[in-house]
Amino acid sequence: MSWREEAVDAAGRRLAFAEAGPPPGAPLVFLHGAGGTREVWARLGHGLSRKGRRVLALDLPGHGRSGGPGCRSIEEYAAWVLRFLGAQGLRRPVLAGHSMGGAVALACALSSAEALGGLILLGTGARLRVLDSILQGLRADFARAVDAIVGYSFAPGAPPALAEETRRELLACPPGVAEGDLRACDAFDVMDRLGEVTLPTLVLCGESDALTPSKYSRFLAGRIPGARLAIVEKAGHMLMLERPAQVGEAIAAFLDSLP
Repeated sequence: MSWREEAVDAAGRRLAFAEAGPPPGAPLVFLHGAGGTREVWARLGHGLSRKGRRVLALDLPGHGRSGGPGCRSIEEYAAWVLRFLGAQGLRRPVLAGHSMGGAVALACALSSAEALGGLILLGTGARLRVLDSILQGLRADFARAVDAIVGYSFAPGAPPALAEETRRELLACPPGVAEGDLRACDAFDVMDRLGEVTLPTLVLCGESDALTPSKYSRFLAGRIPGARLAIVEKAGHMLMLERPAQVGEAIAAFLDSLP
């Protein structure tokens, strides 16, 4: 994807992001998962921008090219995302979050719905418990813990190159930031608050997702008023890498349905 590399100062912190597609129009803002960067959206963003969609992909604090440390809670990340939207002057964007990024998007919707135009939740849940073996492994043997995460991330038969790409990205994340992300996920729980979400919402999940199984997405879609659910065949947790065309079609149809 031909990103326009940019950065903005938000409350004294440099937040890096990339943008593609025509500047006018309602923006779609992508939020990556734990230990990741905006690069995870490259394939999906390319397809959407070619269809005339304005897409932005943010490196969350402490990730990729964004400055400062990572955050210790989902709500703290959400506050930075809202600062980013304000600093960029983005009016009522649609937030699309994957895994931890989906939790961040939900937290933004619960605290500042008036600032957003919609939600797209990919491979995420209202509660994100993390295996204790992974949390402990991040300190004991970071590379081995990353291998375990990658092993859970893809559907059977996914191209090995995708797994290697994800492994490289996770290994590039500072171990302390990755651990902070997963502990923030482990503490996240808005199961009793989903009825408060008032935004148009699309929920997407890979049918073979082993990290956030489809029951998580069915719960989200069943509790968020008016939410739509799409299960993507032959995809695991990294559905936007495994099936970018199908995911892009579902997102484009959802965006077309918005006022």
